Amino acid sequence: MENEPDHENVEQSLCAKTSEDELNKSFNLEASLSKFSYIDLDKELEFKNDLIDDKEFDIPQVDTPPTLESILNETDDEDESFVLEDPTLLNIDTIDSHSYDTSSVASSDSGDRTNLKRKKKLPDSFSLHGSVMRHSLLKGISAQIVSAADKVDAGLPTAIAVSSLIAVGTSHGLALIFGKDQNQALRLCLGSTSVGGQYGAISALSINNDCSRLLCGFAKGQITMWDLASGKLLRSITDAHPPGTAILHIKFTDDPTLAICNDSGGSVFELTFKRVMGVRTCESRCLFSGSKGEVCCIEPLHSKPELKDHPITQFSLLAMASLTKILVIGLKPSLKVWMTFPYGRMDPSSVPLLAWHFVAVQNYVNPMLAFCRGDVVHFLLVKRDESGAIHVTKQKHLHLYYDLINFTWINSRTVVLLDSVEKLHVIDRQTQEELETVEISEVQLVYNSSHFKSLATGGNVSQALALVGEKACYQSISSYGGQIFYLGTKSVYVMMLRSWRERVDHLLKQDCLTEALALAWSFHEGKAKAVVGLSGDASKRKAIVADRMVEILFHYADRALKKCPDQGKIQVMEQHFQDMVPVIVDYCLLLQRKDLLFSQMYDKLSENSVAKGVFLECLEPYILSDKLVGITPQVMKDLIVHFQDKKLMENVEALIVHMDITSLDIQQVVLMCWENRLYDAMIYVYNRGMNEFISPMEKLFRVIAPPLNAGRTLTDEQVVMGNKLLVYISCCLAGRAYPLGDIPEDLVPLVKNQVFEFLIRLHSAEASPEEEIYPYIRTLLHFDTREFLNVLALTFEDFKNDKQAVEYQQRIVDILLKVMVENSDFTPSQVGCLFTFLARQLAKPDNTLFVNRTLFDQVLEFLCSPDDDSRHSERQQVLLELLQAGGIVQFEESRLIRMAEKAEFYQICEFMYEREHQYDKIIDCYLRDPLREEEVFNYIHNILSIPGHSAEEKQSVWQKAMDHIEELVSLKPCKAAELVATHFSGHIETVIKKLQNQVLLFKFLRSLLDPREGIHINQELLQISPSITEQFIELLCQFNPTQVIETLQVLECYRLEETIQITQKYQLHEVTAYLLEKKGDIHGAFLIMLERLQSKLWEITHQGENTKEDPSLKDVEDTMVETIALCQRNSHNLNQQQREALWFPLLEAMMAPQKLSSSAIPHLHSEALKSLTMQVLNSMAAFIALPSILQRILQDPVYGKGKLGEIQGLILGMLDTFNYEQAW
Repeated sequence: MENEPDHENVEQSLCAKTSEDELNKSFNLEASLSKFSYIDLDKELEFKNDLIDDKEFDIPQVDTPPTLESILNETDDEDESFVLEDPTLLNIDTIDSHSYDTSSVASSDSGDRTNLKRKKKLPDSFSLHGSVMRHSLLKGISAQIVSAADKVDAGLPTAIAVSSLIAVGTSHGLALIFGKDQNQALRLCLGSTSVGGQYGAISALSINNDCSRLLCGFAKGQITMWDLASGKLLRSITDAHPPGTAILHIKFTDDPTLAICNDSGGSVFELTFKRVMGVRTCESRCLFSGSKGEVCCIEPLHSKPELKDHPITQFSLLAMASLTKILVIGLKPSLKVWMTFPYGRMDPSSVPLLAWHFVAVQNYVNPMLAFCRGDVVHFLLVKRDESGAIHVTKQKHLHLYYDLINFTWINSRTVVLLDSVEKLHVIDRQTQEELETVEISEVQLVYNSSHFKSLATGGNVSQALALVGEKACYQSISSYGGQIFYLGTKSVYVMMLRSWRERVDHLLKQDCLTEALALAWSFHEGKAKAVVGLSGDASKRKAIVADRMVEILFHYADRALKKCPDQGKIQVMEQHFQDMVPVIVDYCLLLQRKDLLFSQMYDKLSENSVAKGVFLECLEPYILSDKLVGITPQVMKDLIVHFQDKKLMENVEALIVHMDITSLDIQQVVLMCWENRLYDAMIYVYNRGMNEFISPMEKLFRVIAPPLNAGRTLTDEQVVMGNKLLVYISCCLAGRAYPLGDIPEDLVPLVKNQVFEFLIRLHSAEASPEEEIYPYIRTLLHFDTREFLNVLALTFEDFKNDKQAVEYQQRIVDILLKVMVENSDFTPSQVGCLFTFLARQLAKPDNTLFVNRTLFDQVLEFLCSPDDDSRHSERQQVLLELLQAGGIVQFEESRLIRMAEKAEFYQICEFMYEREHQYDKIIDCYLRDPLREEEVFNYIHNILSIPGHSAEEKQSVWQKAMDHIEELVSLKPCKAAELVATHFSGHIETVIKKLQNQVLLFKFLRSLLDPREGIHINQELLQISPSITEQFIELLCQFNPTQVIETLQVLECYRLEETIQITQKYQLHEVTAYLLEKKGDIHGAFLIMLERLQSKLWEITHQGENTKEDPSLKDVEDTMVETIALCQRNSHNLNQQQREALWFPLLEAMMAPQKLSSSAIPHLHSEALKSLTMQVLNSMAAFIALPSILQRILQDPVYGKGKLGEIQGLILGMLDTFNYEQAW
């Protein structure tokens, strides 16, 4: 093994330490940043709950891992989908990215088909996270790069590597080594332009772990190794890989004797450095041949010193990215492939990227590989299981809306991405939230395109590799210790995370105070991303951040006052402070700094009256939600005065009942509340401020009692006061504070006793001689009897097993009876409420109250035998409630029924009959009650249908309904018919016999038999005899003859012969014809219709000549149309002779009146009759041959002797019709 002299190692370690310290000093980093540059295991594990908790799934394991040769021989399928893609892991809505310059991105990606599936941009992240990254130009190094190009012909920069030193390779083969001290001095210039002319440009650089060695790869394929302490050339390697290919990557592994290189032929080689007998050698082994698939990116896993014993390090893992797949192999203890992973579909010009980092997941720190090509970043967590094998799990991947050309871990939680338009994106890996974007086009980033195209050796590379190389910048970006270095054509820039304090200050410098406070609060709560410089201990973190927030709040308050518009409308000033003051209040309360809020902040803002007012108004929502207690007396007083001045008295009341007002002038507050009608607040102040519960009641009683005693109607304001009084009394008796909260437990019994004693006072404190006894109970009963008694009922529920409470109950009941029964100024409803209340109390199992039973009899007399018939419904309802509440036991039932019947209280009768199961008598109650008579049908149906009633009970109801059937039919014929069909179907004839009134019988039968009446009756189950249907038809002929045919069309059960006799009896000729046709006697039906037509024709031909209007002409036309329809319906089923027997008599009937009319004096209707005759001819032409019709017309004596002109129109009309039908 190689063993360098000790003095070199000492010098190198000293160099590394000095450089690190100086760089930290020069970049003005906090002490915590250097710690953060390494993986702090304790801190990682502390954040384990915030780290990866994504859904995981295993990459399939194989029993025998594939060999490199087998992988190289695989056929790459470009169209193969991403084998491990899991749509449930997609999280494409969390990246915050509206802060991008859309024009440059759009112009760059406009032709990119992958844009179709990319994410939409979200709101600006600057206001959420501030500036996360600090980027600086390394002026010293940048100036010296330019100087070297001018003075020593070093050429342009081509590659950069960073460790404790900064190494920059140039296009003329020089490696410039700079210190990371304040001066950024050039330490070494390695190589020469003459060698550069032979080897070409430096295309790749790598510094080993202890910063003692530098590897340089050249554009023409050579590799050199340098001692960074002495500047000596240690090795010049020319045969490590095939000639004619550029070195794209060269990387030290954690083993200082082992490095990996990747050339433009796509091959990967392992370089082993040895020193035997003082001679330095290098052995090369091909790990991957570019002839089988070109590799264009390699990344060995590096571990920090504190992780040198991690079990995964013994494998010396190496990730390689070819143009089609990712491979992870282990170099030790022997070469082994641990994973292969195809890309799937991607843009062939996109750059493959690889990056390792150790992260804490589920209490363990393990390496994670990020790889991407295009716009999706995949994360693979690599573990070693108990058997010693490598186990890989895929984590949630990151979908982007831009193509990447670089991926860099800045720490285990934060990654920095560079897109194809040279814009940096800082991403929180766990949440995938975009924290910041930075435009770095000013860097003028160096691209490695010429090396990928191997221009120095004649461009002998594949087109695919050359296409990838267009955007390759692998050697231009290097990260070390939480810093990222970017190499430009004339400069070097460094990027690092800002400390939390610096991020806040950066916002302050840009006058973004609100955003600075919001960011600081996120640090305080531990919700910020990419945090640097804060202790992991929550209490310490909060204390540090809180101190800084207080400083900002003072600055914010000063700024609010200074920036206030001096002139202008008061609304402008109010708007200014409404935008700013709530921020101060919110953060002081969030920080739990009421001392600061009510002292310094309030004093400062009170300098401006508008600011003071806005401040006080900001407190309101916190007070109303009980989030702000302990307000100082001065602020409390100012608060009430402010709202009072603005006439916002409802707000004042709402605030008072949520504040501790013991420190205020109670009497003054009470006076203000009373004057402004803030009754809730007044009661609250009395209760909380003085522990006084009776005085508020007295004040309210003094307002509502006089108008009630005088019988006047209360005003709306007085009604509000009365309702509040009732609720207040209820709260006091229930132990609850008014309007919210609870009375202190030690005061509850005292308050209850005080309230009871107050209510049962014989007289008020300032009673007049005319005042009636028990004024308070009397007033409440007059105000709202029912609600007051409800309050007492609720109170009685709470007063169980309490001797004193039982005495109070009896005392109050006695007073209630005395006040209400001995006075006539209470309504039946009010008296009924009292006795209903008493009945409920007396009905309780544990009742201890006594009420004289004769009082109930008096109430019964009062309700059932009033002096007049007014309030009948009200009195009945009151008595019903009394009985239902248990008062039934207080009455003799027979007497109660007699009095109810006398008073026509049918609901009371029903209630009593229900108790006695006398259901048949309830039918009488319904029939006699005009308000409920139609409910009788449902009642009868329910009794006869619903189980639970005995056969005797049902029979009695059935018989009662049958006895009253005529009354039921007259009440609602359709309901009666439905009831009969359901429950009396076997006794329909009996029902019909009971219906002596023919009109009632007609209505009943129509409802029963005519389905158009809307009653759902199954006629088949009903089994009605034809005689009943025929009886209905006869009634229909009497009472509604015009509806007979329509009804016959829907009826089923009737006999034709009997029905024909009925219709003939009532001379309903059309109906008879209909029935004959239905019977099959077509000729008989036709003769009836023909007779009707001839009769109508005779009427119009023998009317007076002077008649101007003739209603019978319409009758002729209607009858003729019906007759034609009869002939048409049946002609299809008749022979020619039978058809002629129908049509020719019809034609003759229509032509006969025309024969009678004189040719010299045409009949008044001759033209109309000719038109109707033409209609007959046209209709019959469809069934009778035209020659037959013509022959019949010409044989007619009248037409036969006449001139041809007289019948010309008739014949021509027929011919036209004939021709028309022939054409069709």
